[in-house]
Amino acid sequence: MTEGRGNDKGDLMSKYYYKNSASIKTLKKRAEILARIREFFAKRNVLEVETQALSHATVTDPHIKSISADFQNFGSSEKQTLYLQTSPEYAMKRLLVRGSGSIYQICKAYRQGEIGKQHQPEFTMLEWYRVGFNHHDLMDEMSEFFQEVLSISNTERKTYLDVFTQYLNINPHTASAKDLSTIAKSKGLSIEGEYDKNTWLDVLFSKHIEPNLGVSSPVFVYDYPDSMAALAKVRHEKYKLASRFEVYFRGVELANGFHELQDAMEQRARFKKDLEYRKKSNLENLDIDEHFLNDLEQGLPDCAGVALGVDRLIMLALSYDKISDVVCFEFCS
Repeated sequence: MTEGRGNDKGDLMSKYYYKNSASIKTLKKRAEILARIREFFAKRNVLEVETQALSHATVTDPHIKSISADFQNFGSSEKQTLYLQTSPEYAMKRLLVRGSGSIYQICKAYRQGEIGKQHQPEFTMLEWYRVGFNHHDLMDEMSEFFQEVLSISNTERKTYLDVFTQYLNINPHTASAKDLSTIAKSKGLSIEGEYDKNTWLDVLFSKHIEPNLGVSSPVFVYDYPDSMAALAKVRHEKYKLASRFEVYFRGVELANGFHELQDAMEQRARFKKDLEYRKKSNLENLDIDEHFLNDLEQGLPDCAGVALGVDRLIMLALSYDKISDVVCFEFCS
């Protein structure tokens, strides 16, 4: 026996690892749902694609942390930091620019530090883009998706304003950060530090609105404040509104969709704003994905896209309360 082997094994067992999780019976049901998903898109002539998991750049979103990987070519002493995709969005939009038409992908996505009942650092994502759709058209198709894949016939739609008025009796578009912090304190939320308006909105939404959403059927929450537009178009109406939606079912966030921003200059400005926030918050500085922006300048077709968490979808469909019940192996320590 090699000296020190026992200690090595002890060290290994103390690290993060994957353990057996879902039963074989459950995995067969998972496979059936995945087959229905592919059938849904085949009937609509939406092309299935498979893009790379590694990228030279990652998202600038300060609320998402990527998992990096060092690449070193044989015979070279230089290493390059690459990133496991947090979603296939940039790559799929580059295909749209090249004329792919409507596309979808079922793939693995990776995010740093996400472990819990509804989070794993490696998870399965379904992302699709429909050329010629806006976010309302895509909500219509998602309703068909729920009916055909999960046999759920009813869905609801509520604006971001609707849910804040219903559950907190406040207008999220006109309320100040101070107004929102006052409400948070009245609800017993004790949070240290100064928060900006968007952070207060996120805290109040996650704690006092999200658990109530989609109790009996999926609900679409749409028309977010323009400050939460991310990669969505913005409309100027009574308020500046982001043409995006999120889907909630049984209090679980299930999907996030946009009427996609086509303006490369505006997208660059939003990325730079993210980087400014990162610097102010002492977060890692990142490079903007210039390849994505260069392709965006060539002309993204008018389209809407949505990313859906497949593990969560299957968890809800099979009436489990944690995603480890529906994946082959659970990431744990």
